[in-house]
Amino acid sequence: MADLPNSPVVPKSVPDLPAIKGVTLATVAAGVRYKRRDDVMLACLAPGTAIAGVFTRSATRAAPVLDCQAKLGGPCDGSAVILVNAGNANAFTGRYGQSSVAAITAAVATATGVDADRVFTASTGVIGEPLPEDRIVSRIHDLVNKQNPDGFAAAARAIMTTDTYAKMATEQVTVDNATVTINGIAKGSGMIAPDMATLLVYIFTDAQIVQDRLQSLVYRLNDRTFNCITVDSDTSTSDSLLVCATGASGISVDENAEFETALYQVMLNLAHQVVRDGEGATKFVEIRVTGAASNADAKIHGLAIANSPLVKTAIAGEDPNWGRIVMAIGKSGAAVDRDRLTIHFGDILVAERGWVSPKYEEAQAVEYMKAEDLVISVDLGLRTGAATVWTCDLTHGYIDINADYRSWSGEVSHETDPCQRGCANWRGWPGVVDPTARKQVHVWSVGFSGR
Repeated sequence: MADLPNSPVVPKSVPDLPAIKGVTLATVAAGVRYKRRDDVMLACLAPGTAIAGVFTRSATRAAPVLDCQAKLGGPCDGSAVILVNAGNANAFTGRYGQSSVAAITAAVATATGVDADRVFTASTGVIGEPLPEDRIVSRIHDLVNKQNPDGFAAAARAIMTTDTYAKMATEQVTVDNATVTINGIAKGSGMIAPDMATLLVYIFTDAQIVQDRLQSLVYRLNDRTFNCITVDSDTSTSDSLLVCATGASGISVDENAEFETALYQVMLNLAHQVVRDGEGATKFVEIRVTGAASNADAKIHGLAIANSPLVKTAIAGEDPNWGRIVMAIGKSGAAVDRDRLTIHFGDILVAERGWVSPKYEEAQAVEYMKAEDLVISVDLGLRTGAATVWTCDLTHGYIDINADYRSWSGEVSHETDPCQRGCANWRGWPGVVDPTARKQVHVWSVGFSGR
């Protein structure tokens, strides 16, 4: 794996996640693929925990995804466990994949006393290689013995693959004069596209809510958050999102608007972090579409822009090539009238009424494109449909990462792991330790991909 800079648009710091009543976590190094790092996470949940989720709609879903989908919606009276490994996706592995899930589930159930139908597993990493489940099974007792309520940061690090930092978010809301806490962790950097597109996301709260209402809430909020992000238009075989409500606070949040807003903020925060950590990314881009024939059409237009390699490389090269925006809208298949189209880069009016604006000055747009956070606004002038999607640029760094993905050992040290250093400004790959060298690679990759 080539030595690459960390995206300059990742958060400069990560939050401290407080303990959640009814949740304990643990991590171990099982050596599934990576060396010298924890790569398995266990979360143990109190009896009565309601679990809701959404999963990839890929036709080649991984064995753990199929297993979780079959279990979701079952009785919630007993305890529950989530186990996640990084480095191997256990996808496209046939019956071997199913037997691996069964072996891990059985071992977890035996070690914890939890019913096997309440054991949810996930795997992320290389597709098509058998999962060495024996390495995981051999460490399950260690996981059970290590669990503690303050393990969110370690859990977020353990599920990383090409991520450059641990993605975490937290919110608290007051309900009936009591505090309800929501914590979330996520992994994701590449193979990100909205077809549920959640990668791996685990959200925990001590709120009390019945499973079917939580499921409905997750469906609704997912469509406004994770289903509105894209890095490379590729949908993973392993995408999974689970929201777990332990009820340990004793505070009911059924139909509570403040809780819904807080959960939305956690999901949106994590979704944005995934885009900001997009493989090779140097820009975070918000695309706002208004005036569409419907909300669905607005989203189609937004994703056509966000997924266009020509648009994304122009952004990487800091080129305000608005003609590529016009191209992406025209090919989307959703309703559009060329002569009603208006385009803005930030506050800069670029085009209106089917033609470049007489007020447009290229120099202003060039200067705007140098920013790390960008907003592209498109108004179609048809009806009231609207949508917002988020993406990143496409640099040569994306190629470097994915050309060598299977050969990367995943080794990290305290000197190069950005999680240990509070999110410094370069990617934490082993090998190069000189920040100046990383900066040189970064500048070269942006200049190249913009041509």
